[in-house]
Amino acid sequence: MRNTQNLADFGYREREEAAKLLSSLGTSKDKTKYFGDRGVAVEFNPYSTYVFLVDEDYNVAMLNVDDELEDFHTCPNCGGEGLASDFREDNTDECCHEYADELNI
Repeated sequence: MRNTQNLADFGYREREEAAKLLSSLGTSKDKTKYFGDRGVAVEFNPYSTYVFLVDEDYNVAMLNVDDELEDFHTCPNCGGEGLASDFREDNTDECCHEYADELNI
């Protein structure tokens, strides 16, 4: 199964996560810098079990451990990925650090 935006494919846990994401969007819990306000949808990846927000430019936002909404980044060179607050720590390749420098994260 591919990623889906069909809420009928979400289980109870995924719908609960979607509710948290949506209730954080545009509030003081929204710490995103790159996430847009157009074409926003909730998406579920059944392989990773992650639920996240995606905008029309394919920017992704997810909740961190404090239930704050953060940008989720993917290094264009090696594919390293993670939330903005953890990106440098989770990805040790030089290209990831250069990418983080470009984004100022």
